[in-house]
Amino acid sequence: MARIVMKFGGTSVADLDRIRSVAARVARQVGLGDEVAVVVSAMSGVTNELIGFCQALSPLHDAREYDTVVATGEQVTSGLVALALQAIGVEARSWQGWQIPLLTDDAHGRARIRSIEGDTLVARMQAGQVPVVAGFQGLGPDHRVTTLGRGGSDTSAVALAAAIRADRCDIYTDVDGIYTTDPRIVPRARKLDRIAYEEMLELASVGAKVLQTRSVELAMKERVRVQVLSSFGDPAPPEEGRLPGTLVVDEDEIVEQEIVAGIAYSRDEAKITVRRVPDRPGVAAAVFGPLAEAHVNVDMIVQSTGADGSTDMTFTTSKSDLARAIQVLDAARGVIQYGEMLTDADVAKISVVGVGMRSHAGVASTMFRTLSDRSINIQVISTSEIKVSVLIAAEYTELAVRALHSAYRLDVA
Repeated sequence: MARIVMKFGGTSVADLDRIRSVAARVARQVGLGDEVAVVVSAMSGVTNELIGFCQALSPLHDAREYDTVVATGEQVTSGLVALALQAIGVEARSWQGWQIPLLTDDAHGRARIRSIEGDTLVARMQAGQVPVVAGFQGLGPDHRVTTLGRGGSDTSAVALAAAIRADRCDIYTDVDGIYTTDPRIVPRARKLDRIAYEEMLELASVGAKVLQTRSVELAMKERVRVQVLSSFGDPAPPEEGRLPGTLVVDEDEIVEQEIVAGIAYSRDEAKITVRRVPDRPGVAAAVFGPLAEAHVNVDMIVQSTGADGSTDMTFTTSKSDLARAIQVLDAARGVIQYGEMLTDADVAKISVVGVGMRSHAGVASTMFRTLSDRSINIQVISTSEIKVSVLIAAEYTELAVRALHSAYRLDVA
């Protein structure tokens, strides 16, 4: 007998027929003798609709009221899935984040989990009940509902798996695993049997939308084994020693490690350049401190110093944070004393990721040469131990992904 968390994304619960299919899948898992907890997202399209309501009424809305609105999508789904399970003879009960409770900080709209109590759910599971937990939501220190950011149901599921000491957390989505890149762009992209936490974390952080970044961080910290697999169709019988999806595990569990695991891209990027900033100690803190206080995440920071004693600072943020970043920098202009601010939302970030890069030279040069050969200009570069990312014009996104996938021979089995 195993203890498993099964998480279903929005497309998996998009309508009543799919909810019935989810219930049948959960019932099969319970029938194997496993203890099962379920985490659900809002039905496909619902969260976007709710966000649209908030933005239409107030583009710079109160984040606490935003959370009150958007958290309702998961509440509806959890109740419907519980009803569907009960209808086929499986004892089930829905749970909201505040009922567990899943406690968070007060960063409304992108709250971080502080603690989660799993003993009550474990007792219910041991008694034969399936808890159906509304993902994405928690309870802040002011006793108001919080949400965990887009894709936060993944984080809810991993946190729950850690809290109840689950053997595995299965993330059901509309793809059957983690691929070397987006198969819609590169049809020959390969599904990976296993991928290291560090690789998945980098891929998630630079645009791969299969798992939310913080869910992978939490899985790595708590050593939760995560499987990504499809909720559509009947699952194929797994080969001996293999599961049907892709396992996200510790690097030590992967026998043969590729130099490059995958190519990721993100079109959700905006570039901001603050020009003619006085080149003095503390100027970076003056620019990025107010952004951090406003919970605006930045990436790919480049500073270039001119001959006139001033400096230019270029960085990226998400398109959704662009308006807030502009507002914050406008308000801080008197302190920063910059000359002008330029923005560009027509950019994309392309990233090459692999733990094998630690011990192999030439990965970055292959990337730069491949893009140069196709006349793709690189605007910004950032690196980590296992990642190289570049910012390019958005129109070249698909060309860059296809070229790099071939350059690293990822389409070769």
